[in-house]
Amino acid sequence: MIVRRRQTLILPFLMSVMFIHPAPALNSISATRAAFNTTVKRAADVAEEVAAYADVAKQIIELAVSGAAHNRSYRRLADFTDTIGNRVSGSSNLDRAIKYMYNAMYQDGLDVHLEPVKIPHWVRGKESAEMIAPRAKSLSILGLGSSVGTPPEGIKAEVLVVQSFEELKHRASEAAGRIVVFNQPFVSYGETVSYRAFGASKAAEVGAVATLIRSITPFSINSPHTGQQDYQEGVKRIPTACITVEDAELMWRLAQRGQKIVVRLTMEAKTLPDADSFNTVSEIRGWQYPEQVVLLSGHLDSWDVGQGAMDDGGGAIISWEALSLIKDLGLRPRRTLRAVLWTAEEQGGVGAQQYFNLHKVNISNFDLVMESDLGTFTPVALQFTGSDAARKVMEGVVKLLAPINMTKLEPNGEGTDIGPWLEAGVPGASLHVADSRYFWFHHTEGDTMAVQDPRDMDLCSALWAVVAYVVADLQDMLPR
Repeated sequence: MIVRRRQTLILPFLMSVMFIHPAPALNSISATRAAFNTTVKRAADVAEEVAAYADVAKQIIELAVSGAAHNRSYRRLADFTDTIGNRVSGSSNLDRAIKYMYNAMYQDGLDVHLEPVKIPHWVRGKESAEMIAPRAKSLSILGLGSSVGTPPEGIKAEVLVVQSFEELKHRASEAAGRIVVFNQPFVSYGETVSYRAFGASKAAEVGAVATLIRSITPFSINSPHTGQQDYQEGVKRIPTACITVEDAELMWRLAQRGQKIVVRLTMEAKTLPDADSFNTVSEIRGWQYPEQVVLLSGHLDSWDVGQGAMDDGGGAIISWEALSLIKDLGLRPRRTLRAVLWTAEEQGGVGAQQYFNLHKVNISNFDLVMESDLGTFTPVALQFTGSDAARKVMEGVVKLLAPINMTKLEPNGEGTDIGPWLEAGVPGASLHVADSRYFWFHHTEGDTMAVQDPRDMDLCSALWAVVAYVVADLQDMLPR
């Protein structure tokens, strides 16, 4: 009965939909088919448009890899880093680096200007650590960014060695008055870096007086790695530094044997008032849509160790070099090509965030944002974040890189400095390189020109220039 009644009620409704009002449904189907056909046609047109840049892409690649610009990006990076050295936020070296790059790009014939920003100013000062029990041993350390210093006489305390935040929680009653040493295994940078970032506050919550963090690296030759750390609101700030993998494992073995470990730590670290600085901007203005922008970038600052050649001198230089290659060929795209050399990236993308705050009012005019900050080793792929329609365009763009065998497009374009743009829906791209050695040298004295290779930099520059130019010169912006 219930079933029959429902059929009786539903049948007239279905009849009314099918026979009384046929036109809207048929019109809707026709409109959908027409839209689909238009989309397919447009996609084919765009693919054909992109493919037509094959000769231009080949010219850019040949200039960078075997022509007059051969090894130029490497030479530029070597001169820059050898002349300036490392460039920590707020330092006079960073000021000199900005002036150097401004003058160099101006002399290269590019339009250059500086955009003011306020940046953190942390000073390392003298620092040392020594294990004094069960035996005397000097420990190689690097204080972490924004760390407070110790009292002038230093801190002498017994050590508690743990391998995880969970172990620290279980042994919280043992931590009061001690120096906590984290000997966490390296899983990946993204996962393991939380110990560097939050280890000090986690230890302070259970009464520790200082922390020593095993350096965030899969490989060490007794080399400590520095980096930024973040004190948590409402938690006492205690001194924190990274130690080498070797020393962290040594203290772990000693602790496993039940031996008492005592360390003396001295750090003069302090934070000064924020400093005045600049993002360095150079560009080739577009001939048809100068207000629309394809942005290339790397960061100019580094930590106060090594030369900052790999992190991120290479990314900054290839962003400049890409513009140089395009200019040298007499090319001028429809849209503006803009290279931005960020400042204070290492402190959390400070300069880039201020740039975004200033320019987001024109966000609809930003076509593509690109960042290179994982080294300039042999390029493997272009990573991209954007709509499915934009991805189809970019798949065609990377096919133009066939002469250097780099036609792979991967998901997840990323970067600290372009992050705000990606979150706002602007398409973004990053450089994926053969980076297995990157975290060996990351934030250490080993980040020097010795890790750079001229041919790798040529290839990265060619890739960067081809992608930026073609996207900037297409008839339409990338679909959002």
